[in-house]
Amino acid sequence: MEEVVLNAGDTAWMMMSAGLVTLMIPGLALFYGGMVRVKSVLNMMMMSFGALAVVFTLWIIFGFSMVFGDSVGGNGYIGDVTEFLFLKGLDNSGALIGTIPAAVFIAFQGIFAAITVALISGSIADRAKFGAWMVFAGVWATLVYFPVAHWVFAFDDFVAETGGWIANDLGAIDFAGGTAVHINAGAAGLAVAIVLGKRVGFGRSPMRPHNLPLVMLGAALLWFGWFGFNAGSAVASNGTAGLALLNTIGATAAAVLAWLVVEKVRDGHATSLGAASGVVAGLVAITPACAAVTASGALIIGVVAGALCAMSVGLKFRFGFDDSLDVVAVHLVGGIVGTMMIGFVGVEVGLFNGGGTEQLVKQATGVVA
Repeated sequence: MEEVVLNAGDTAWMMMSAGLVTLMIPGLALFYGGMVRVKSVLNMMMMSFGALAVVFTLWIIFGFSMVFGDSVGGNGYIGDVTEFLFLKGLDNSGALIGTIPAAVFIAFQGIFAAITVALISGSIADRAKFGAWMVFAGVWATLVYFPVAHWVFAFDDFVAETGGWIANDLGAIDFAGGTAVHINAGAAGLAVAIVLGKRVGFGRSPMRPHNLPLVMLGAALLWFGWFGFNAGSAVASNGTAGLALLNTIGATAAAVLAWLVVEKVRDGHATSLGAASGVVAGLVAITPACAAVTASGALIIGVVAGALCAMSVGLKFRFGFDDSLDVVAVHLVGGIVGTMMIGFVGVEVGLFNGGGTEQLVKQATGVVA
C-alpha cells in the first residue's frame, strides 16, 4: 500500500461529517416519533437511540473488521473478523486510513451502520418491544449489514488489501450507500413487517401522525445530517465532496416538489407530511448517485424518486403488509430508483450520456444482490 500523509483539511471535514451523520440519529427519532400515535412515541424514539448503542458497540468489537478486514478467501463476501478485532492496530492517534486518522474513519462508518439499523424500526412501529428490538438490531447488523457493507464499501488496497465483490469486481456505482444502507434496510423492513403482522385496526382505523411539527423538525435534521452522509463519503475535502453536497440539495428539493404534486393530483391537496416524506425520499435516492451525476441529473433523480415513492405508499394496503412508517416506499423504492438511475444519467456511463447499457446492467445486479 502507498505511504499516506495526514491532511488537516480532510481530517477536519471528516470529523465534521461524522458529527453530522450522528445528528441523523436524533433526527430520525424525531421524524419517526412524530409519525406514530401518542402511546408509541417514546418507544419509537428509543429504538433509534438503542440501535446506535448496540450497533456502535459491536462495530468497535468486530463490525469494522467484518466490513473492512481482508476479504476471507479473497471472494469478496466478508472481511476477516480477526484482523481488526477490537480495532487492534488502529485504535491509536497515529494510525491513518487514507489521509485521515483511522479513528475518524472508523467513527464515520460506524454511525453509517447504526443509522441503517435504526431505519428499519419505522416498519414495525406500534408493535415491537424495545428489548426484542435491541436483540434484533445486534443480530441483523452482524448477519446482514456487516457482510453487505463489505461488498459495497470495502475497496481493494484502501483499508485492507482485498475488499468486496460489488465494489471491486462488479463495478456497480454506489457512492454513499443506496444498496448497503437503503435497499438493505427497506428489504429488512418489509420482511419484519410481514413476520410481525398487522397492527390492530390496520386499514380500518385512522393511524394519523400525532405531531407533524416533530416530523418536520426531524426531516430538517436528517437533511442537514445527510450532507455529512453523502459529501463525507468522499473521505476528503475536495471537488467530489462539493458535487455530492450540491446534488444532495438539488435532488431533495426536486423530490419534495414531485411528492407534493402527486399528493395534489391524487388527493386534491398537498400535506406537510408529504413534504417531509419527499425530503427523505430525495435524500435516499441521491445517496448512491450524489458523486456520479451532474446537477441536472440530480434533479431528474429527485423528480423520479419523489413521484414513485409517493405512489408506492399505497402498496402496503394493496398487498396487505403493515409497513407502519413507509420504510419500504421511501427507502427500498428510493434506494432502487437512485441506484438504477445512475445507469441512465450517470456522467459518461449513463445510457442517456452515451454510456450504453453496460453500467445499467451492473446497477441492476447490485440492486438484486
